[in-house]
Amino acid sequence: MDRTERFYKIEQLLHDRRSASFEDIQAELEVSRATLKRDFQYLRDRLNAPIVYDREAGGYRFDAPTGKAQSFALPGLWFNASEIHALLMMQNLLEEVQPGLLGPQIAPLQTRLKSLLGSQDDAPEEVSRRIRIVHAAKRHADLRFFEVIASALLKRHRLAIRHWNRGRDEETEREISPQRLVFYRDNWYLDAWCHLRDQVRSFGVDAIRHAALLEKKARDVAAKTLDEVLGAGYGIFSGDKVQWAKLRFTPEAARWVAAEQWHPRQKAATDGHGNYLLELPYSNPTELVMDILRHGANVEVLAPASLRQAVRDEMADALKVYA
Repeated sequence: MDRTERFYKIEQLLHDRRSASFEDIQAELEVSRATLKRDFQYLRDRLNAPIVYDREAGGYRFDAPTGKAQSFALPGLWFNASEIHALLMMQNLLEEVQPGLLGPQIAPLQTRLKSLLGSQDDAPEEVSRRIRIVHAAKRHADLRFFEVIASALLKRHRLAIRHWNRGRDEETEREISPQRLVFYRDNWYLDAWCHLRDQVRSFGVDAIRHAALLEKKARDVAAKTLDEVLGAGYGIFSGDKVQWAKLRFTPEAARWVAAEQWHPRQKAATDGHGNYLLELPYSNPTELVMDILRHGANVEVLAPASLRQAVRDEMADALKVYA
């Protein structure tokens, strides 16, 4: 019986009985006194197990929880993919937090995360060293106006912003009603009602060059409307005028793409030659074109003609660079 199994056995014994003597637990686990003492110490110190000795009952039990008691729960026999991803993502995000008002609250969280990561037979440092989360497309930017944006969002005030359009390399002044912040592909975006364009728009927070809180009540847009406009098509830069793209991937590419979800409303099938046919809605083709191009010769746009031409033009422009 390994240590993790012993931990579960100890928890079961203390839950099933009012109390259990040291000798009874030792006999059940078939371990030495020294080993059981180490297990108790680990459960208390690392996993916050409220194990106490009850003199009247002559055995060990779980202490009754109090308002200040830290929660206790044994981890799984080993983390599944979503658990280890969540724990390491939280650890990574907390490490990036700059010193500020939350310092006293963040430190205990980091300690707790470390104990969870090291709650198996492996040290937390070994887990962090051997399992990595790589941020592939994260833009390193000074989000100096993030606090102002979040404040306006929650207080339901309008914002005056100066936004940089990367495509045109120009800045525009906007008055917007912030609706929600979205963390997408390792970057922050602000969904808002743009009073200049009189429609819902999504702005990259790192491209906001200035933001000022206005003493005007923000216009509220229903979540359903936001989803219909920004979630109707593929990618973060969407819209309500949707077209359907039809893509054909080679059998080789299908081994990867068939396991991916490009859009919640996508339709997929495999033809008689093993090609993977993917249909998905889009409005703004920018992001879709980029994702199509990363598959190179392993994908072909079958429809619509405008998307096929857009991909063809982008490839032709790229080829000129290498001509």
